[in-house]
Amino acid sequence: MPKVNVKWSGKQFEVDVNQELEPLVFKSQLFELTGVVPERQKVMVKGKTLADDNWNGVALTDGTMMMLLGSTGGIPQAVKPADENQKPDGEAKKLALPAGMVNLGNTCYMNATLQSFLTIPELVQGVQGWNARGAERARSDTYRLYTSSIRNLFSEMKSKPNGTVTPLVPLQLMHSLYPQFATKGERGGYEQQDANECFTELLREFSGCADINVGEGKVPVRRFLEGEFDVTMKNMESEEEPEQKSKETFLQLSCFLSQEVRYVQSGIKSKLTEEIEKNSQTLGRNCKYEKKTLISRLPAYLSIQMVRFFYKEKDQINAKILKDVKFPMILDVFDCSTPDLQAKLKPQRDAFKEYEDKAVEKIRTSKLGEESKMDVDVKYAPSDFEGDPGSNNSGFYQLNAIITHKGRSSNSGHYVAWVRVDDKKWAMCDDDEVHEVTEDQIQKLSGGGDWHCAYVLLYGPRRLPLLE
Repeated sequence: MPKVNVKWSGKQFEVDVNQELEPLVFKSQLFELTGVVPERQKVMVKGKTLADDNWNGVALTDGTMMMLLGSTGGIPQAVKPADENQKPDGEAKKLALPAGMVNLGNTCYMNATLQSFLTIPELVQGVQGWNARGAERARSDTYRLYTSSIRNLFSEMKSKPNGTVTPLVPLQLMHSLYPQFATKGERGGYEQQDANECFTELLREFSGCADINVGEGKVPVRRFLEGEFDVTMKNMESEEEPEQKSKETFLQLSCFLSQEVRYVQSGIKSKLTEEIEKNSQTLGRNCKYEKKTLISRLPAYLSIQMVRFFYKEKDQINAKILKDVKFPMILDVFDCSTPDLQAKLKPQRDAFKEYEDKAVEKIRTSKLGEESKMDVDVKYAPSDFEGDPGSNNSGFYQLNAIITHKGRSSNSGHYVAWVRVDDKKWAMCDDDEVHEVTEDQIQKLSGGGDWHCAYVLLYGPRRLPLLE
């Protein structure tokens, strides 16, 4: 990989260049060094102007001199989606709200994804601690630059509560790393993308970023995000064939919206037992099998996709199911777990019951009109099993973020992130417009009409206050 010299505005920079990647990645490196956005860059090398998508036969060697022309100037203006004309009640900023993210042209799907990730502190810590040394992957250069840009973006957002950031470099590097998100329409602008596809793709990548410090040791970020299934397959046409047992990992659960489903829990459970057809080695032909899936390990953070879209052959679009499906603020997945895991969850669940009973008794016995005092120094019991950091030890989860969709197909309309700010306060992160909203407004996102419909639910550990 050659190291070139780039002159700009009286300064000179040494930059490593990977010519196996598009020049746009190199220009993103220059943006990090100079603040000149790629759209304003004119890079001269050997008498040629460097394009965005090809090197035009330019062969670089160590010490090659390049010239960068361009000024920092202002930032691109936000692109407002056509259906972005409704705002929730109570726009007054009563507390520090997350930084907004400029829409760079149908990029609300990415903005909503990254806003929701900020509610997973372990993932943010992993991104901030990641480095590319020893990374054995063909695209490590692009990945290093992309992860670095996300690290910088998260840091900037943290330093700008109630402010706005422009995710230009992360967007360009994401397009290089994941070309499926860089498709363009007939007019040359970027097309809208599926937010859950972006969510799962980036969650998978960032979950492998780095180990984080937990207690006296280090734990892979993946352990906070990845659960495990026990899968049992039984041949329904042969009593002699033994059951097949296996284990699978997952980063997300799916809630299927059949006609009978009215609640998230039932949508998840509806597919835990299903009938499939596959080849039987015992009978030498295809047979019907009963497939049973139960959770054997619960991660600290659990995301759920509301399967709202299906491919409509006639219109050739991913059409939307507008069905109203209620989701809880506190999710209980005990019934989706294996008997062994249920037994392990029981002690912490009993502790939650004891705490709730005492809280009710305290309210009942308190004097009329007596103000309840908030213990700012409250301590919490561990939410994971001893010896398994990053797990969930109760089966209870608290809703921390939602990605909603407004529109009629996954590749059109508008995506918004709704994130928990504190115990009862939430923020609606609509690109660069961020507003405080209430829990009541959150519960109205369950679908049933043309308003914002929950598409991705992100749950975190429900914490148990320690009794005095």
